[in-house]
Amino acid sequence: MPSTTRHLALTAVPAALLVALLPPLTADAVPGRPAGPSLSWAPCEEAAGIDPRQQCATLRVPMDHADPGGEQISLALSRIPAEDDRARRGALFLIPGGPGGSSLNDPSGRGQKLPQEVRDQYDLIGFAPRGLAPSTSVGCGLEHADLAQTKLRPWPAPDGSVDANMATAERMARACARNGGELIRHLSTRNNARDLDRVRAALGERKISAWGVSYGTYVGAVYSQMFPHRTDRIVLDSNDDPDPARVARAWLAGHEQGVEDVFPHFAAWASAPGNPDRVARTAAEVRPRFLRLAARLDREPIPWPGANPAELDGNVLRQTMLDSLYRPSRYPTLAKLMRAAERGTVPPAPATPPESVLQNVAAVGAGTLCNDVAWPRSAALYAQGVAESRATYPLTAGMPRNAMLCAAWPYPPREAPVRITDRGPSTVLLVQNERDVATPLSGALKLREAFSRRAVMVTVDSTGHDAYLADGNACGDRTVSRFLSTGERPRRDVYCR
Repeated sequence: MPSTTRHLALTAVPAALLVALLPPLTADAVPGRPAGPSLSWAPCEEAAGIDPRQQCATLRVPMDHADPGGEQISLALSRIPAEDDRARRGALFLIPGGPGGSSLNDPSGRGQKLPQEVRDQYDLIGFAPRGLAPSTSVGCGLEHADLAQTKLRPWPAPDGSVDANMATAERMARACARNGGELIRHLSTRNNARDLDRVRAALGERKISAWGVSYGTYVGAVYSQMFPHRTDRIVLDSNDDPDPARVARAWLAGHEQGVEDVFPHFAAWASAPGNPDRVARTAAEVRPRFLRLAARLDREPIPWPGANPAELDGNVLRQTMLDSLYRPSRYPTLAKLMRAAERGTVPPAPATPPESVLQNVAAVGAGTLCNDVAWPRSAALYAQGVAESRATYPLTAGMPRNAMLCAAWPYPPREAPVRITDRGPSTVLLVQNERDVATPLSGALKLREAFSRRAVMVTVDSTGHDAYLADGNACGDRTVSRFLSTGERPRRDVYCR
């Protein structure tokens, strides 16, 4: 939930998502690589951070895979070819988080963090998933106020009421039905997996390897279940609970435990002597101080010009907490906001992407989450869940069990969710931080259990969302890199201190 923010991972999206593709040109064939007759690779349009070796292409795929001869949509693709033709093994798909995230520029970004022996062996493949620009895009035309994180995340009222959330869900779902067109009905994880297999075929690859992150772990798991013998080496990093009865509802519910796992780490940082953003003298004081401040802002919001919403209330503070716990480098954002609010002031309004990007990301997230599984429509059921959650997990105030717009989604799922099982080759390596607010260890263990013999899991003694090549844990990074470069997996699950 992927903050945004990955679960409805409706987070700030890099401006690189807006990179357009040049008109297709025919790329010269490179010896040692399979031909891709359906793809014409060309230089990508210049943009900040793009490696000059990165190439772009588009692929046409069916909007409805049940009707392969029907309307087609475009997928935007990118690649940096393997750096040693003699060592080349195949294609490594960089599967983004979200839903609503893109890996189009990842061959130039996180792909370049991979060790040389991995980059020598694999073409690094990025893409913008169906619905996300510059692929054929979708939008809901949501009201500006409904693009606020506290609306996209279903934070209940200060007294725990969900009535306003149900009304918001109805309004947002109607907008998606009115403005999303036929494409929004065909956004789903199953279809994302089918799209990846179309890309595999267009590349001329018999099998693919993959590095999926956050929601990308669910896409990778579903691909491995739907196309088990098309998988080579699959790394799933920061793993979603694959519960087939709840799907994204389980991801959202996981935030309550994720916050409990990470908040003590924040509290220790926020009370450390010498920290310029220190908010308390001891770690034990940070939680009650946060809860008191949130309750005060529930009663007395502070105007926040330029922000959406235009005031700092308790739920905005709680959402900032959730976003800030994604990685320790974000901790100062929460601490500074707490210190300002206690003085009755606010910092400058946070920067956001262009509204067109937010609209697109919100629509992709909504369509995918709501089409994957049927959500309950009973306000009473959500109210009960919120009450139970608030009593046990006060930091998240009931949000993880509340009603988002899927509670009013007008379209029934076209297919049942995929059940992840142990059927298929043992080609999966899970890597997971021990303290992860967005995809907590408790959910990752459920994916590990579902895969059974097909997977081995590396648990890393680190804090933050994203594990591989993100936290400086040499043991975890070395284990994953060895698997990608040699195929060697640990015989059993590993804990890396």
